[in-house]
Amino acid sequence: MQDGVLIIDKPEGMSSAQVVGRVKRHLQASKVGHAGTLDPFATGVLVCLINRATRLAQFLLRGNKQYEAVLRLGVATDTQDPTGHVVGERPVPNFSEEDLQKVFRQYVGTIEQIPPAYSALKYNGVALYKLARRGCAIQKPARRVHIERLKLSSVALPEVHFTVTCSAGTYVRTLCADIGQALGCGGHLSALRRTMSSGFSIEEAMSLEAFNRFAADSQSVVSVVPMGAALRDMPTLRADRAVAAKIKCGGKIDIEDFTDLPLDATVMNNGEQGTYYKVFDSDTNLIAVVSVNMQNESIAYHGVFA
Repeated sequence: MQDGVLIIDKPEGMSSAQVVGRVKRHLQASKVGHAGTLDPFATGVLVCLINRATRLAQFLLRGNKQYEAVLRLGVATDTQDPTGHVVGERPVPNFSEEDLQKVFRQYVGTIEQIPPAYSALKYNGVALYKLARRGCAIQKPARRVHIERLKLSSVALPEVHFTVTCSAGTYVRTLCADIGQALGCGGHLSALRRTMSSGFSIEEAMSLEAFNRFAADSQSVVSVVPMGAALRDMPTLRADRAVAAKIKCGGKIDIEDFTDLPLDATVMNNGEQGTYYKVFDSDTNLIAVVSVNMQNESIAYHGVFA
């Protein structure tokens, strides 16, 4: 099985780990991972990483994500989603669309968000949701996330449908709980569908049923996105044969090795701040991911795939 990325439209009722396990089993791959989990009740884009592509997770996890969501007002749950226990119920006022828009606008931009107690974040090596289920809920400190776009789709109280484009690490269920609290009636996330992740859209996703059919047909080939093509937003450097040979041996490389590297420091950031380049050989195979530091004219490896 080749290395690459497969986009699955995760169905409701399955965990991300269960989907990954099925992909691994059907493709007989040595390793399969994913670039961002989805809760079992959620659906949509699950980026599955096959074999050596599992090493791309650190880069693919950084991108913005887009969701279609439903906020259920008047009912708060301990998990902030439909799987939890109801911890509060209040009547829902007859909010106008402008009332809702006014509160929604408060959450656009960079905001502080407290991660939910029921999450996969860890405390002393143990997932928070496991501790919460044992009656030992841990509250992590607030952290900054960025909401790029937050738009109402339709309103049929007590339900509010909306779309959101947000940074990695944003909890849409916490966003719903916070909006419900700001409106004074409480609320929780009742449905969630991820429509974009790591640069891949829902239109590119294969349903799990379709994947099962392809995998069961010995004459069919499941097409995966090559590793280099999966890093869609990452700029490219081309390595000639001599430089590619150095990279394959893990040898030291510098900015003089690349003729297509922009040398204008005004258009480049320090590599430690997250500016990465994917390096292709003459056959357009991904052979490395590097960062460039123009201050000391150095290049650092962040993965060699030769």
